[in-house]
This record gives sequence, structure tokens and C-alpha cells, in this order.
Amino acid sequence: MADLRVNFAGIKAPNPFWLASAPPTNSGYQVQRAFEAGWGGAVWKTLGDPILNVSSRFAGTHFGGQRVAGFNNIELITDRPLEVNLKEIYETKKRFPNHAVIASLMVEPNQEAWHEIVKRVQDVGVDGFELNFGCPHGMAERGMGAASGQVPELVEKQTYWAKEVAEVPVIVKLTPNITDITATAYAAVQGGADAISMINTINSLAGVDLDSWNTIPNVAGKGAHGGYCGPAVKPIALNMVAECARHPELNHIPISGMGGVSDWKDAVEFMLMGAGSVQVCTAAMHHGFSIVEDMIDGLNNYLDDKGIANLDGLIGKSVPKYSDWGNLDLNYKVVARINNDTCINCNKCHIACEDTSHQCIDMLTSADGKPELRVREEDCVGCNLCSIVCPVDGAIDMVEIPNGEPMTWNERQNAIKLTV
Repeated sequence: MADLRVNFAGIKAPNPFWLASAPPTNSGYQVQRAFEAGWGGAVWKTLGDPILNVSSRFAGTHFGGQRVAGFNNIELITDRPLEVNLKEIYETKKRFPNHAVIASLMVEPNQEAWHEIVKRVQDVGVDGFELNFGCPHGMAERGMGAASGQVPELVEKQTYWAKEVAEVPVIVKLTPNITDITATAYAAVQGGADAISMINTINSLAGVDLDSWNTIPNVAGKGAHGGYCGPAVKPIALNMVAECARHPELNHIPISGMGGVSDWKDAVEFMLMGAGSVQVCTAAMHHGFSIVEDMIDGLNNYLDDKGIANLDGLIGKSVPKYSDWGNLDLNYKVVARINNDTCINCNKCHIACEDTSHQCIDMLTSADGKPELRVREEDCVGCNLCSIVCPVDGAIDMVEIPNGEPMTWNERQNAIKLTV
């Protein structure tokens, strides 16, 4: 079997599957149950000044019959006293010395406050810190979380303050509620961060009740924006991880990826795009801690099938394939081909193409009188829409066809400049 052990910025764990800082890591009881189930690490629910949470606080977005396609929350950081959390962190680390225990921290943008909490927490034996500059609600209104994470100068300064007294690795957790996440990632690196993690939750409103007109969730008839996570945010998270991993001034910094990781396949995608560990929250809240068993088995089997001995043979291997639009080959061409032996003639492809794409799928009748769908390849632009809406695997293939020498937009523009 492949070796799943990780050494992430100096933080060692038996596997790359960590619980993210969230309700599942709110207590020693939960984290210890998670380690017993097989999780390699856990980022303890964010520590800071004791706060008060509201009721109710969660909402699920269900789509197409799938429960919890997205998840929204207006919960804040831990509402348990710091002393209680520290005692349980100490007990958990003592019981599970080989598992990664990372403490998530959030305090006001003040050097003394950062020094105080870092010193107090590291005394109980944590393996690392994760600075929460991402929480978009509640704490942000108080100048913390995303309010700090959206300002590169504050990210750099507070990272530096934490690093001044930290004796273990410091990870900076970044907010996605920003135009360019590489700007704050770079600020974290300038402040001395040992690693970065992303993404925290996205500003969101889960919905509105059509009978009461209350927002979902609501607190005594009033609502507020919350943080969105779960499978629906995975493409956004994957892009942000990839943007940092391919950035020339960031490609050396370890990345812990999160945002919609629900199974081992999601984890592999994040690792291929540069993540050295993956963090999970919504899937664990939906299905329980035991999901990690399938994650571990699936990743092991995948690496064995690929002949890869350890995670170093996987992490970042797709990053060179991710580029800017201007570097894509304008002459590369694929077309759709319909396998009528497999096609069930639902006509979804024809409707999608006729109404919303390039009108290149014809409805015909075969020689034996059966309905047949056929693509006019000369008019097909290879948009993939027909294969996306098709409900039958293998009924539509996207096939590469010869179409001249490679030529990118950037090469084309440079050639034009040379002729002027």
C-alpha cells in the first residue's frame, strides 16, 4: 500500500485528511472520536475571546434531489472558555501524539493580543497554528476574520506578530471573499507564514421562506449573511488553490486545501492542484466521521493503481497544466460524436444544442426507420454541452480532430505586432 503520511510545513500526520476548524472540532470528545475513526489531523474550532452564538444558525441548500449540495452557517468561533479548550487540547494531544492537532486562532488586530494567545495555546502542545483571517460573518463586523483577511497589510502584520512568538508552524487561512486571493496569500508569506490554507466560507444567503418571508436561517425573524461551503463551492476553492500553487512567488509555500472535499476523488483533485493536505467539514457534518475510511481506502487504491509510492508523486502534478486563457491553443479542435447504439433518444442533447448552443445536431431517421441523432461536425465548436446534459455515459464522445498547427492568442498577438 502507498505511504499516506504527510509532513506539512513541519506538521506530521498519518494521512492528509484533516477536519477543518468548524463544529466537528469543537471539543476534545469530538476530535478524539475523529482520530479513532482514522482522521490524520484536526484544526481545533477557532479560539478567541468567549462569544455568544445565536439560534438557529445552519441552513442547507438542496439541489436535484441531493441533500446538502451547499451548506450555510452564521455560527461564530468557539463559545467555550479558553481554559476548557486548552485542557482538552492537551488531553487530546497526549492521547494521540502522532496525530496533527492545529489550533485555529482569532483575536483583534493587536500585537499584544496575538502574542498572548499564541503563547498560551502553544504551551499545551499543539503541532501548529492556523490564523483565521477568513470567517465572513459575525467576527468580521468586529474587525476580525475576513475583515482582516481582505486587507493584505493586516494579513502580513498579524502573521508577523504571531510568528514573533510562535514555536510551531503557522498556517494562514485565507478568505475567498476577495478579488485576488494571491494578493493576501503573498502578504501572508511576507509576514513569515509557514503555510496557507484555503478557502474559508463564501458570503451567502441560503434562501428565503416563501410562506413567512423570513431568511433561512433566521433568528427571531431576522437574518444575516453567513458562510457558504460544501460540494457547491468546490470549483471556486479548487481554482483558488491552483492560482496560488502556480504563482511564481507562492509556488514554494505549502497549501492546505478545503472547500467541498467530500470523498477521496475530491481530495486527489486538490492535491493534484497543489494541496499538501485537505480539510473536510461539511461532508463530515452530513455523514459523520466514518467517511474517512472510504477516503483513506480510495486514496490508497488510487495511488497503488497509478504505481505511486507516496503523496509526493501526486501533489502539484497538474499545476503545470493550469494556465491563462491566452496560452490555450486556438487551433485545437474537438467535436461531439453520438453513439446511436447507446443513445436512448431522450433528445436532451438536441434541445440543448438547438436552443442554447450552435444548432449542429440533426434529428434523422436511420435506414431501418429508427430515430437517429447526428452531429454536423463542420458546425460543431466542441463546447461539450451535449455531453454534459446527456444522461447516459458513453452515448456522446468528444473526439479530437486535426486542425492545423498550434497557435495561442498570445502568439497571434505577438505575430501581429511583428508585422506592423
